[in-house]
Amino acid sequence: FVSSQVEILDWETKKQLCFLDKVEPNATIREIRLMFHKLYPRWYPARQSIKLDPKGKSLRDEEILQHLPVGTTATLYFKDLGPQIGWTTVFLIEYTGPLCIYFLFYFRMTFVYGLDERFTSSPHPVVNLACICHSFHYIKRLIETVFVHRFSRGTMPLRNIVKNCLYYWGFAAWLAYYINHPLYTPPSYGKKQINFAVIMFLLCEAGNFSIHVALSDLRRNGSKTRKIPYPTKNPFTWLFFFVSCPNYTYEVGTWISFTIMTQCVPVGLFTLLCFIQMTIWAKDKHCTYLREFKDYPSHRMPIIPFLL
Repeated sequence: FVSSQVEILDWETKKQLCFLDKVEPNATIREIRLMFHKLYPRWYPARQSIKLDPKGKSLRDEEILQHLPVGTTATLYFKDLGPQIGWTTVFLIEYTGPLCIYFLFYFRMTFVYGLDERFTSSPHPVVNLACICHSFHYIKRLIETVFVHRFSRGTMPLRNIVKNCLYYWGFAAWLAYYINHPLYTPPSYGKKQINFAVIMFLLCEAGNFSIHVALSDLRRNGSKTRKIPYPTKNPFTWLFFFVSCPNYTYEVGTWISFTIMTQCVPVGLFTLLCFIQMTIWAKDKHCTYLREFKDYPSHRMPIIPFLL
């Protein structure tokens, strides 16, 4: 085989950063990242964005040099993504915060509601139930992060962790403040409303977990190649017949049920924001599936069957 040469330029200045000689044609982008890292140790592979075009998309690690539209001398462009942090660490930080913050309000810490003895406990059982459900949700997320999730991208920019934590931690504090407030009033329809919400909550949590397991099984061998997810024997995965991202569908259902259970306006607003954000993610993922797979099921919608 004929060896290739790889020229790597800065994506903004077009200044040559390095020239790699005698690169094997079957070398992957990951291997090229490692070669570049040896020359520039401060730019570790996760921090590198390697592109064919300065304004184009980053090349994936598994892409092979000889399969790219380049000659024997390939010109690639480098962009510094900045300091990175692993997704597992990101999720552990994001989800541990709400779990701990909620308890500060549930246990009626004196610096939150004051020293009045009337404020030390709640007469409403739904407050205890809400704490159990909220804690269960985030404990499940932590377990999934460690034992279930397989990330196609290993890292995200470190600067985003502050924004993400403000979102998750801030909303957890806001919800917990009102749900555990001494003046909190229980749902209008009492036990019927609460029981319905709990059943819905548990079903959605089970569905969400089932979808995460099904998606994880697609990459059981460690491959990062995207595949079309299909329903399995598990009935909770049958939502794949109708939507591309049933994990988001179930997640929104979880927060809708929590809203019904607590009948709390801040929870409803958080649910609305969750739905908007997850709809954006679902549409983006749905478009990616349609672009990458010609045989992708045409009847699927991004997040809501037959509608959206």
